[in-house]
Amino acid sequence: MGFLHWLTPGFLFSQLNAIDEERKPAGLSPAEEAKERIRVWQIIGIACVCLLLVHYGKYSSNLTALVKWFSEVMSDPSIYRDYHRYEYRELLGYIWWGSINLLGFLIIPMLAIRWWFKDSLSEYGWQWGNVHHHWRGYVLLASPILVFAIIASFGDDFSQHYPFYNQAHRSWFDLLSWEVIYVLQFIAVEFFFRGYLVNGLKRQFGSLSIAVMCLPYLMLHFPKLWPESFGAILFGFFLGVLALMSRSIWGGVLVHVSIALMMDVAALLQTKGLPQQW
Repeated sequence: MGFLHWLTPGFLFSQLNAIDEERKPAGLSPAEEAKERIRVWQIIGIACVCLLLVHYGKYSSNLTALVKWFSEVMSDPSIYRDYHRYEYRELLGYIWWGSINLLGFLIIPMLAIRWWFKDSLSEYGWQWGNVHHHWRGYVLLASPILVFAIIASFGDDFSQHYPFYNQAHRSWFDLLSWEVIYVLQFIAVEFFFRGYLVNGLKRQFGSLSIAVMCLPYLMLHFPKLWPESFGAILFGFFLGVLALMSRSIWGGVLVHVSIALMMDVAALLQTKGLPQQW
């Protein structure tokens, strides 16, 4: 059946059933059940801390406040003044944004997995796994979104929204620096949602761990254009299924990165054009 069988409900539900069969076996003692429940609360609690940190800490205004505080501590007003005059101030803001995403969505969950839960990162999708066996699913997921993004790039809303970094067209240094930040952020996001949350909750919830993950993943997209937020529902669901099938987050990373890079380039080509200098 080739690609088409990936689109059938029967195939999808067979994969969800296979995921459920990998759940921790029934018949645990009361003490073991209590331990598993505590583990679930710990995973969700850590996730809440990470989501709060990223949501409130990612804004460049926090970096500005930090620079102002440092300038006052050092009794040197020129530090704050020079920061506001710096030609790459917006890029510094996005470096801050990317760093907070890495801290909240990648570093803290990794530390929790290794030092709190004593698990291997590979159990949470930090491996290539079987991505190559499920490439058709990733291609089917990415293809319509890429086509839609190309069509949408002709609209003013799209071209004014992307790239997020307003100076990406100024030079190749600006564009490449921004894209590196953007890619690292996607790695962190994929690990948190399709790695930490989905795999961490799978033992107790089975395939329903995907549903749990989809709620905060949808909310993460609320500041974006409404079609992107709407698409995040199905996109997050299918990426969750594929992540558990392939035992890896890297297929999702490749899909996310390819779409994001194409959207940025398409928006630039429709407006300011690609950079003309390094």
